[in-house]
Amino acid sequence: MKLHQLTMSIIWLLLITIVTFIGHSNGIAVMSIDMGSESMKVAIVSPGVPMEIALNKESKRKTPVVIAFRNGERSFGEDAQIVGIRSPQSSFSYILDLLGKSIDNPMVQLYKKRFPYYNIVSDEERKTIAFRLDENTTYTPEELLAQFLHKGKEFAENSAGQKISEAVITVPGFFNQIERRALVQAADLAGIKVLQLINDYTAVALNYGIFRSKEINDSAHYVMFYDMGASSTTATIVSYQNVKTKEKGFVETNPHVTILGVGYDRTLGGLEVQLRLQHHLAKEFDALRKTPNSVFTNPRAMVKLFKEAGRVKNVLSANTDHFAQIEGLVDEHDFRSRVTREKLEQLSADLFERVANPVKIALKTSGLSMDVISQVVLVGAGTRMPKVQEHLSQYLTVELSKNINTDEAAALGAVYKAADLSKGFKVKKFVTKDAVLFPIQITFDRIIDNRVKQVRKSLFSRMNPYPQKKIITFNKYSENFKFHINYADLDYLPPNEVAAIGNFNLSTITLSGVTDALDKHTKDGAESKGIKAHFAMDDSGILNLVNVELVSEKSSTAPDEENRTFSILGSTISKLFAGSEDKDKETKTEEPVEEDIKPVHEEPEYPELQKDADDKTKKKNESVVTEDKPVNKTEKVEKEKKEKATATIVTIKEPIKADEVKLGPQILSGDKLLQSREKLHHLDVYDFEKTKRETALNNLETFIIDAQQKLESEEYGAAATPQEAENIRKACSEVSEWLYEDGFGATAEVYEEKLSNLQKLTNDVYERVYEHRERPEVLKGMVSMLNASRTFLNNMRNLSSKFNSNNSSEIFTQVEIETLEKVINETQKYYDTVVKSFAETALHEPVKYKVQDIANKMALLDREVKYLINKAKIWWPKQEQFSANNNTESTNENATNTKEGSESKTIPKTPNDSQTGNLPGEDTSDNAEVQNEKPSDSEDTSKSLENNEPQTSRESTQEKMHQEL
Repeated sequence: MKLHQLTMSIIWLLLITIVTFIGHSNGIAVMSIDMGSESMKVAIVSPGVPMEIALNKESKRKTPVVIAFRNGERSFGEDAQIVGIRSPQSSFSYILDLLGKSIDNPMVQLYKKRFPYYNIVSDEERKTIAFRLDENTTYTPEELLAQFLHKGKEFAENSAGQKISEAVITVPGFFNQIERRALVQAADLAGIKVLQLINDYTAVALNYGIFRSKEINDSAHYVMFYDMGASSTTATIVSYQNVKTKEKGFVETNPHVTILGVGYDRTLGGLEVQLRLQHHLAKEFDALRKTPNSVFTNPRAMVKLFKEAGRVKNVLSANTDHFAQIEGLVDEHDFRSRVTREKLEQLSADLFERVANPVKIALKTSGLSMDVISQVVLVGAGTRMPKVQEHLSQYLTVELSKNINTDEAAALGAVYKAADLSKGFKVKKFVTKDAVLFPIQITFDRIIDNRVKQVRKSLFSRMNPYPQKKIITFNKYSENFKFHINYADLDYLPPNEVAAIGNFNLSTITLSGVTDALDKHTKDGAESKGIKAHFAMDDSGILNLVNVELVSEKSSTAPDEENRTFSILGSTISKLFAGSEDKDKETKTEEPVEEDIKPVHEEPEYPELQKDADDKTKKKNESVVTEDKPVNKTEKVEKEKKEKATATIVTIKEPIKADEVKLGPQILSGDKLLQSREKLHHLDVYDFEKTKRETALNNLETFIIDAQQKLESEEYGAAATPQEAENIRKACSEVSEWLYEDGFGATAEVYEEKLSNLQKLTNDVYERVYEHRERPEVLKGMVSMLNASRTFLNNMRNLSSKFNSNNSSEIFTQVEIETLEKVINETQKYYDTVVKSFAETALHEPVKYKVQDIANKMALLDREVKYLINKAKIWWPKQEQFSANNNTESTNENATNTKEGSESKTIPKTPNDSQTGNLPGEDTSDNAEVQNEKPSDSEDTSKSLENNEPQTSRESTQEKMHQEL
């Protein structure tokens, strides 16, 4: 039943969600890349292919994220893993965990402990790290990741059969600002335009929702996703609900998935379990004392143990015990050890105790309890471990669900988002609302009572939804100043997670030209409403400073009604930008620091829906202020005077120069960015030339072997003359000897030239064999066509004589009949000549009549027959004949009716008779002209509708004629 429901859901998705595609089929495909720390999945959407996982060169659906460099050559995936066993320091994996981190970050230190054979150096200028491959070569995590993203792009293009440049890329939800920027830059280096970075749990939730959109209604439905991957574990609480939104003046109801709570542990995953097992196996081997050398000091041996530990770990998820075995582990000594599931669980007991922690944090950040959560859906390969499911079941009161593809859910959800964001596809709308994990605040210094006080304003609080725009207003500054953007309020995270975030200070923004702008506005009589800094957090979760501006208001008096209206409009616009005065004013010294958060203004995502609510709130606030504020007589008189004079308020905006300095780890820029591009370009060119050379060499070797084998067969041996066979064998032997002696260092162009020379020698022989094989079928087709054409010719003659005897219009002219007969005779003569020629010609002699020539001759006969058939289809008898026949039939019918029943005399009338009042026998001049007039092509349809009985007779005659043909 579940399988049937899943199948129906897939069919519904294919038929409904991807509604249509716009534009041309070339170049509109999009892709998603689910870049995990251990493996990569790529999905595509292209015309005719709604959602599909792209296969790699081994035809597998996921690729290990491993890249290796050896002897100047680069390899990926499984090939790189093989290189890694021989040369561990040259094969790089788990790169994603190092993106955008400094050398002293706890995650980098943990990586060096896990993989001690890598030479990781610090980039002091960018405050990040790099892998040193040799004295002259280093690779940054961005460069390594870019190369793998480019390989994923190749997989997508091969599957789609066209170029793809746009993608949605998944990212761990706990990635901070620099990590997200670094990933976008890696994609740019790979030649990929990032439509959006989507959090991996959001992509999973989207994929889960689009298959169950019919179950979503106006009430919120809460689901928890528990995702344990290779490196990290995440618990996410989401809500599904149909929500009304207004876009471009239209109100639509679309399903929404909203992220409500997230908890994570970035070091809890299958990798740590695998490392525990690796070290256990290493100790077991050392305990055997087969060699004085410890396995811990041998990088190759440790890599072999790591790979075997991963295999055993996967097997133990479904079995209670299994044997780990490696040939030639150290000093040619083999290793074999029995491992039980119980032993594996003992080794990782402390890890399993942390399984429920992400759930607790997710519930805390969402403010929900388990009572309202209807499902807990397991995602990620790590959740297949029985002990993980056991610990979750002990903590959760909800049954664990396994109704999602744990490996591909994120990739498929991301590619659905890619199709939605692209211009080439239109999909069923499914809105995703993500949330901020790390709160961001603005800090700046204020001098109050000769003391410097640090003021903090929260820009994005924890679990604030994004994408979203926010505005912060500074009112007390009259000179140039600066402020800082920092992370804040991270107390809800464990200390190790807070430390892994890295530098809390994101950037420092310095404003210049403030004094000049204020003086300029003051001279114009404008009143400052503050300096407003506009921020936007985009769909990728990246914070950007949009612009900074000085906002002032200038008022003037005007008696006319038009200025009064403009004044009201200007005031409203001003208040919408500036907010209320209470919000714009900064707090006093004695007020608590928390009150400084108030002057942040959020820009609504749907301003049309927000407008009515803002107007109501505004009226309510104004009425409250009026009631609460005491008014004396003097103020009342002044107020009345002001009301008599209509004021026009104009809002003036002046841009303020803002210089932002990013703090902490930096992305590639300047000369280093150019060097990275050049480095990756050379690698791509080298791989292209290498692939081209390997393909040319493989084609040459294959052709030589194939030619030698064919000459040994009876068919090809008969098709070649003795001299031709000797020349081909000699040339193949010479090229083969050259290949094995000196030719393996040649270029692709040399291989292609030698292949071309061999093909020239074999072309004639191969052509004769081809002609010999295909000729019987073509001649058989010619015989069939001749027989059918003669039958058609006989039917033409019979129909022409029959209809001409009835004084009807000609169907086929005599010239046409004679022409067809002539073509048939010529074709028959050609056929006889061809058959005789082949009977008298040996197989090794040149071919006189080729298959293509025979096909061309058949095409002439086929064209002539088709012309006549089409003529018969559109042939139409003259109308006057059937009008006369119809009158005759009516007269006969009237006579019969008169004889058979004298009491009832039936005189049928045509539609024209009933309109004119004339009997069929009374032929007036007007009526005669209408009946005898031959309708034009444009009038055929209308005339046929008006003369039903003649139309029926003509159609039946034409149908009879077609049947006879």
